Order: sequence, then structure tokens, then C-alpha cells
Amino acid sequence: MRQEYSKYTPEDHDVWSILYKEQMSHLPDKVTSYFLEGIKIVGFQADKVPTFDRVNEGLLASTGWSVFVVPGLIDNKPFFEHLSNKEFPATTWLRKKSQLAYLEEPDMFHDIFGHVPMLSVPAFCNYLSELSDIVLEHIENPNVVEVAARLYWYTVEFGMIQEDGELKIYGAGISSSSGESRYCVSNEATHVPYDVKEIFKTPYIKDSYQKQYFVIDSYEQLYESLPQIKEEIEKIVEDSIYIVPSYA
Repeated sequence: MRQEYSKYTPEDHDVWSILYKEQMSHLPDKVTSYFLEGIKIVGFQADKVPTFDRVNEGLLASTGWSVFVVPGLIDNKPFFEHLSNKEFPATTWLRKKSQLAYLEEPDMFHDIFGHVPMLSVPAFCNYLSELSDIVLEHIENPNVVEVAARLYWYTVEFGMIQEDGELKIYGAGISSSSGESRYCVSNEATHVPYDVKEIFKTPYIKDSYQKQYFVIDSYEQLYESLPQIKEEIEKIVEDSIYIVPSYA
């Protein structure tokens, strides 16, 4: 599949522009500095849908990653295989203006605006690809897939970081959401230290704001937690530990 850029309608470009300007109006003081630098690296513009060729040019030069076009949500095995190969699966379709506030299935704005800037951060990318290698060793085990989904959810999608003494966003699910990107830094939100075992015990939430956000100290911390992740996953496999699915 390819991004058929000529097929984007004026509404598509308007949707990108509306969402982009909304997020960039308030994100700069809430999001990690690496996200803002990543936006420059991949060449996002406010007034038009990004071209994947330009995005990949920036990513390949910085971390060796690229965006791989998929039709929508894909199965676990090909998803983690792409990540292992430094390819981020992303769709090319955009929500309609009537869906600006909420969309159940991730669209291009989530996939590209939310995820791509962080793919310019080497330590984060190494965590993502090597985590995928670990998961792929046990991809047929539903209990491993469940805890991997929880880990991905609470780091890649809804992770937060202490950066220069301030709480910042790095997860794509937050940075691409107008509401949650404001809520997660408010006094209403609960923040807890990054803890692999605790994440494995915590079902993920996809129909409301998160009950708690796991906060890392650095992207190197994520990468350095991989041996523990591997060890905990091997325990699940060896002991045949059953993990109740987040959404049965």
C-alpha cells in the first residue's frame, strides 16, 4: 500500500489543519521537548496533510525508522514484526469534521501526529524495536500479548516523563487528544512512577481518561527496563500465568 496523496480532499486537509492547530496551541508547554524537535525533523506543516515520503526522509536520517502504510488496525504478529523492523504501521485515512472530538479507531492524525515525532528519539526507538523482539518470541501466547498491550498502552500511547523537573507528555494517545493532553497534567490526574510489574497488573482503558499515568525519568529508563520485561514475560510463560484480558 501507498499513501495516495492526490486523493486527499479539501476536507481532509482542513481536518489535519484544525486538529494540528488545536494541539499546537497548547501542547508546547505540556509535551516533551523531543516531540517538538521531532515535528521539525519530519517537516509537519499546519495547513496540509504530511507526505509520508517527507516524514520518512527525516526519520531515516535520525533513527533509521520509517512509516509503513497499513489499511487500519492489524493483527498482533505483523504489528510487532513491523516495529521490530523499525517500521511504524500507520493508516492514511483521516476522520471527518463531524468526528473531530472523538474517534474510536485511530486515524492518520493519531498515527502520524501522535507517534511519528517520537520516532526521532533513538533510546525510545530502541525500546520499541527490542520490546517487539521480546513479544514476538511468544506471540502465540495470549497472556504475553495482553501484558505487552498493557506495556505499550502505558508507555508508547499514554506515557509521561519527568523532564527538567516538570511533568511532560510523550505518549501518542495523549499528544493527539485535545482533552486528555489537558487532563493528564492537571491536579485531577494521578501520576505514579514507571513500574513494569505494576503495569503488567493494570488493565488498559480505552473508553475514558486514564485512571493513572506511569511516569518515566528518561527514555533510557525504558530501554534499560527491557531485561526485566523479558524476565517477567518468561515467568508468565513458564508458570502458565493467566492474565485476565483488559477487554474480554
